[in-house]
Amino acid sequence: MEIFEAVREIICDQLEIEDMDTITMKTSIMNDLEADSLDAVEVMMDIEDEFDIEIPDEDAENFTNIEDIVKYIEEKIA
Repeated sequence: MEIFEAVREIICDQLEIEDMDTITMKTSIMNDLEADSLDAVEVMMDIEDEFDIEIPDEDAENFTNIEDIVKYIEEKIA
């Protein structure tokens, strides 16, 4: 499964979003999807589990959109 698709699925499950097409690479979890900090932490935990990586809080704080998350995962699993 493509990284973006997996991340998008995790976000949809965690935030209970029914239309996955509303999430693009430029979507911001906090601003566009109105997630709170707890939602964001849970999304990061699910992503860590899915890709078997660890995302330090300092790194996660720098994510502004889905594209940042996808690029980060690509670098970690390369």
